[in-house]
Amino acid sequence: METIQSFFFLALELTLLFLAISFFIQFIEGYIPYDRMQQLLAERHPLIGAIIAVMFAFVTPFCSCSTIPVIVSLLNKNIRFGLVMIFLFASPVLDPTILTIMTALLGVKVAVVYTLLTAMLSILIGFMLEAFGFERAVKRVIVKGNVVIGKKRTFKEAWHETLHLMKTVYPYLLLGAGIGAFIHGVVPTEWISTYMGGDTWWLVPLAAIIGIPLYIRLSTMIPISQMLLVKGMALGPMMALMISSAGASLPEITLLHSIFHKKLVWAFIASVISMATLSGFLFYII
Repeated sequence: METIQSFFFLALELTLLFLAISFFIQFIEGYIPYDRMQQLLAERHPLIGAIIAVMFAFVTPFCSCSTIPVIVSLLNKNIRFGLVMIFLFASPVLDPTILTIMTALLGVKVAVVYTLLTAMLSILIGFMLEAFGFERAVKRVIVKGNVVIGKKRTFKEAWHETLHLMKTVYPYLLLGAGIGAFIHGVVPTEWISTYMGGDTWWLVPLAAIIGIPLYIRLSTMIPISQMLLVKGMALGPMMALMISSAGASLPEITLLHSIFHKKLVWAFIASVISMATLSGFLFYII
């Protein structure tokens, strides 16, 4: 009974947050000057361009099907390679809807630190890949996608887009709420705190590695993480698992093979694992 009640209230909270924030983002997206942002990426100082790339990632749909065509578009327009890589790393892990849910469930401090860490590490890794000459590992291809950005929407259109997004993401939210409720009601607190808590350092890189093949979306992982943290799991490995599973899913890696040579694909995977691991260790400090 406790598990069912926990699932109901968690699912209701997630649903209301998702609908409200998604509708707001869908409505204002048409007023975001994407063309001007692309011009700024090409014209400004690299550091300013990096900040714009992170902002671009923040307001752009983060799923792989949306991200890859945008990546190709930026590359075909000769946007600086390092800035494109910053967008690639930041886009899956920085999303206003998910960050709002993270704030509600895990707290403002966790959400702020998560945002700052992922943004700064995305910038660092993007420029490092550029410095090591990985731009030569990009295939010159044109990917046709159905991503339309920059189109102004009425309230009705924004609501339809929200419902369309709901069909894609909502099952993962419910799955996360269900697993979280199960953990809350069934899994013993003592077991989690004993084997997954404390400051055992190797849990962080292990979580970063296993997160990629698991393909746990952020929308699923956040309610699960809330229950695991309540039960005593350490924040470090939890964040490492969250970042790696969102930042380098198997479907995204498969798509990247179409535009990157293997050298850059492996560098991308290693970079996501490194970003997740570093973030996990830094969360031990806060």
